[in-house]
Amino acid sequence: MTISWFQAALLGLFASLASMPGMGGSSIGNYTLGRPLVGGLVCGLILGDIKLGIVCGVAMQLVYIALVTPGGTVSADVRAVSYIGIPLAMVAITAQGISASSGEAADLAKSMGTLVGTIGTVLFYGTATMNLAWQHIGWKAVEEGNFKKLYMVDWGLPWISHFLFSFLPTLIMCKLGASAVTALQTALPMDGIAMKTLFTVGALLPCVGIAILLKQLVEKVTDFIPFFVGFTLAASLGLNLVASAVISLIFALLFYEIDMAKLKANSRLVAAVAELEDDEEEEDI
Repeated sequence: MTISWFQAALLGLFASLASMPGMGGSSIGNYTLGRPLVGGLVCGLILGDIKLGIVCGVAMQLVYIALVTPGGTVSADVRAVSYIGIPLAMVAITAQGISASSGEAADLAKSMGTLVGTIGTVLFYGTATMNLAWQHIGWKAVEEGNFKKLYMVDWGLPWISHFLFSFLPTLIMCKLGASAVTALQTALPMDGIAMKTLFTVGALLPCVGIAILLKQLVEKVTDFIPFFVGFTLAASLGLNLVASAVISLIFALLFYEIDMAKLKANSRLVAAVAELEDDEEEEDI
């Protein structure tokens, strides 16, 4: 598999759209197009292998499933993971002759995505730093009362930042990086220590993402029970993700109904106590 300049340019365009809130807002840009799960489909469509793109996207999404950016602090840039890591992972998997449905393909994709995600952090902070200059221009326009200039500050000038730190890096890394990845095929054979280490590390990376997610969700020991039910169902019944998601939806509905019943019972108890106190006050009078 090779990546042409046109395909690299399309990947750079989607990397820019994924990081620019003005293009449809953060919900469509950063939290939809920027996610590896969606980026895998987009990369698959651009590079002509939808199945391999989705496999790489799903594998990388597991690693960053609990990624948050509190106060703008970014440990990894999923925009770079989606539109630099996934294309390069697709090229590497194809060059090594690995089947898209094998576990080795997913492990290699996770390793590639983690490497690029760390590099992408530099691009993220570069974009944020350059945007400070446009913010200064915006404040000056407000002080001068030139509010129409804010449209240029909000919608025009940020394109410069994203062109320099999103489009160009994605274009260059996808085009030139694909050739480098292909060249590694002869330097790093599949049975070598380097590739075996890469696959081993990639297989362990989803544990990090799931552990971070558990740290955010689990408040008491009993919260682990619903979590382990999914693993039990998948291991014992061989259920896929769709079937497990449907069963989890049933559990979520049951928990919701139980919580609502508790709230109604508590509200009735409070109302009964209030009514009893009113009756006692009337009797005292």
